Amino acid sequence: MTEQVTTEPETTVTLLLLGDPGCGKSVFLSRLKNVRRRTQAQTDLDNTPAQPDHLRDSDQPFAYDIHFSKKSFTLEVYDTSYPNQHWSTLSPNVAVIAFDISNRETLAGLREWRNDITRYFQHGYGERIPVMMLGLKRDLREEGEGIIYPQETYRIAQELRCDRYAECSALTGELLGETFEDIARLAGMSITDKGGQTAGGCSIL
Repeated sequence: MTEQVTTEPETTVTLLLLGDPGCGKSVFLSRLKNVRRRTQAQTDLDNTPAQPDHLRDSDQPFAYDIHFSKKSFTLEVYDTSYPNQHWSTLSPNVAVIAFDISNRETLAGLREWRNDITRYFQHGYGERIPVMMLGLKRDLREEGEGIIYPQETYRIAQELRCDRYAECSALTGELLGETFEDIARLAGMSITDKGGQTAGGCSIL
């Protein structure tokens, strides 16, 4: 299928992915690396286990061409492990704070990451960028003491004033395509006049 050519000027949206070391950010990005068409994310990212590609920090930002809703733009993603550019010096349009669903310490760490977003990127009264909360390693959620249920994470996302919450497994591919599509839509909204912030609270995928 041939993509319709758009006459809109090329636009770049910068996304910053934050989260504690080991929470699964790099594996998540590696599974997205070979996606060709974002409008067909569910097809390209099927729910089958796959060996993630090795990503190098020198390859950052990781770029994705987005085409949907008559909009076309390039999504540039920066991971916090990038060694030559401290993340606080960037000017992101969207921020995603990630945690490991099987590790409560990474969930607790989101509060500090959220505070850092306000500290570094909120430059005036009432100004803020869209923030999405992302649960990774969904395949490791197991019944037992300390389990992190979606209801709890959704509540925390609301407390942290996140605009959206989603979770997925990069290893198995479960909800991976849907999650990336949600990220892409939030990124696209950030460059509209209305912006990507939700007026009535956090949306859940």
